[in-house]
Amino acid sequence: MSSTILKKENIVLNVGQLTKEAAINKAGRLLVESGYVSEAYVKGMFEREEVFNTYIGNGVAIPHGVSHSKDEIKESGIVVLQSKEGIDYGDEKAYLVIGIAGIGDEHLDILSSIALTVQDESNVQKAVESDSVDEVYELLTSEL
Repeated sequence: MSSTILKKENIVLNVGQLTKEAAINKAGRLLVESGYVSEAYVKGMFEREEVFNTYIGNGVAIPHGVSHSKDEIKESGIVVLQSKEGIDYGDEKAYLVIGIAGIGDEHLDILSSIALTVQDESNVQKAVESDSVDEVYELLTSEL
């Protein structure tokens, strides 16, 4: 994952016990503020969540926009929220919320790279317990 897709300033540690909606909104706001997406993409993230729960397991959720919101993506990028307490995500708890926006096929490449990293529970545990943006960054970019 290139340094333009995940920037260290887009990793937010210790966000606390947010609601699922607040976490999606915060991830969406970071994507907007970083110039990855327009404001309308955040609405698409909420639309996706209404249709399909983006919790993928191992304490990780990956909210992203619906297919018609792809036009709102300016540049591929991801943002990471870490919650040591966990965020109620339906019947599960998400400790990492990774908001993504990918242009074209990069969307699938980003998802598969994240999936490779977070399928190993020890990687997720390290990222959740870490107090270091650098360490979380290294963990999430190790598969690329």
